Amino acid sequence: MPDSPGAQRTFSIERNTNPTPAEIERLRERLSAFNRSQVPNKGYVPLLLTLMSDDGTFSGGLSGYVSYGWLFVETLWVADHARSQGYGTSLMVAAEEEARKRGCQHGWVDTFSFQARRFYEKLGYVVFGELEDYPPGHRRYFLRKALGSGR
Repeated sequence: MPDSPGAQRTFSIERNTNPTPAEIERLRERLSAFNRSQVPNKGYVPLLLTLMSDDGTFSGGLSGYVSYGWLFVETLWVADHARSQGYGTSLMVAAEEEARKRGCQHGWVDTFSFQARRFYEKLGYVVFGELEDYPPGHRRYFLRKALGSGR
């Protein structure tokens, strides 16, 4: 009887290089359940902001979430035709404002050396971590910012 106290179990590791979304979600759900048993859920709320041109063209956006008093910016993208016009900054400011409304005191983001490190630093984010040679020949930076309660 494998579930009886003191019973010896054996395990095997299965490799799957093409998992289904459901298989990945099963693993994530188990980790999330453990995490919630250790730290109460602090209002995970997804965030999506979109940038639309006056002709209805999708021209950019920001996705992320707020949780445990932090804003995480997962994706920020602005189309070539809308870059260098302040829209990236506007999206970040809007995300930070929404995070503050939800009680967040901090924000974080990660970016690659070929992306937008300087952009985030101009917005007040500071590097707190770095992976060298990820991807090969580049670096991945992790940045944070104290949002405070005001603007």
